[in-house]
Amino acid sequence: MKRGLDMYGLLGEHLPHSFSPQIHLALGNEDYHLFEISPENLETFLNERKFKGLNVTIPYKKSVIPFLDEISPEVEKIGVVNTITVRDGKLCGDNTDYFGFKYMVEKSKITIKNKKALVLGSGGASLTVQTVLKDMGAKDVLVVSRNGEINYTNIHNHTDTDIIVNTTPVGMYPDNMNSPTDLSRFPNLSGVLDVVYNPLKTKLIMDAEKIGVPYMTGLSMLVAQAKKAQEIFFNTIIDNDVCEKIEKILRLQMSNIVLIGMAGCGKSTIGKIISQKLHKDFVDTDEMIENAENKPIPKIIERFGEDFFRCAENLAVNIAGKEKSRVIATGGGVITRPENYTPLKQNGIIVFINRDADKLDSRGRPLSQTYGVKALCEKRMPIYR
Repeated sequence: MKRGLDMYGLLGEHLPHSFSPQIHLALGNEDYHLFEISPENLETFLNERKFKGLNVTIPYKKSVIPFLDEISPEVEKIGVVNTITVRDGKLCGDNTDYFGFKYMVEKSKITIKNKKALVLGSGGASLTVQTVLKDMGAKDVLVVSRNGEINYTNIHNHTDTDIIVNTTPVGMYPDNMNSPTDLSRFPNLSGVLDVVYNPLKTKLIMDAEKIGVPYMTGLSMLVAQAKKAQEIFFNTIIDNDVCEKIEKILRLQMSNIVLIGMAGCGKSTIGKIISQKLHKDFVDTDEMIENAENKPIPKIIERFGEDFFRCAENLAVNIAGKEKSRVIATGGGVITRPENYTPLKQNGIIVFINRDADKLDSRGRPLSQTYGVKALCEKRMPIYR
């Protein structure tokens, strides 16, 4: 890694899946790095000052404050730092998450004024979110934590809640498909916001989508706070329109393309072509199952039955769907199990490949041979669509 006083970067303890370097590169900063620093080395790292500016993430948003020479009014108000710059030899702390979350709310068009909001989590991100919600005129801002007065055992006493904001890591990669609460228990919901951005859609967000509640994911906040940090780093002004452009680029890069359709319709062939064109990894869930069981699909179904195969398929779908920037070819019957939908949708655009039944090859496909291609097509078509 390059060392020098002009370096910028992200300070945290574990940063294997950070998108910050990509975002700051898109903002014009080519000298942005990841600084994975253990807690016992934090003070030494900050005192050495081998950087010009830092973004700060878990678990250091509060613990860096004692080492700073100056803090901004936002930090004084919130008590959390996520940006550090070296100015005139001094370490100066700012909070750009405030701008990022406010941008996220405004982009969502979810009304905050005079609303009751539940903020899930009590950490550094929660403090910022609480401040923004109050400043935007929320009627009540209540905090839900594991051991607080309002916790996850009595949260549903607040069924009159209008807005739910998740600031916890629940549902974040690699523990996808978990949700901090059951949205169906809140009949008055008018908005759901989740600061998690990996996966692109958490289960909480997909639950909001399912019941028709407006929502916004954390990717917009991540990009907006980085834009604000870049302005502080270089004492400049960047148009907010840049945020939308960078977010769109990131979504295109990160999104999976998931191919569904009858067995023999060409998912694997088409998928490999798409993966080459778009420089995305290709994954075939049937191949994943065959490799795991060390048997071809017909033999697996013959020996263990279709139910066993479907369980193995669900496991493959969950493993494939949680990763990003992939082209995923699925088995023809993947759509017959509703539990396969959310793992594939969380990072993916689902594309149905429709081919005439009389052009589908049933050789080596036990279910097509057992039930008949046309009968299977007729049964599955509404689900595909």
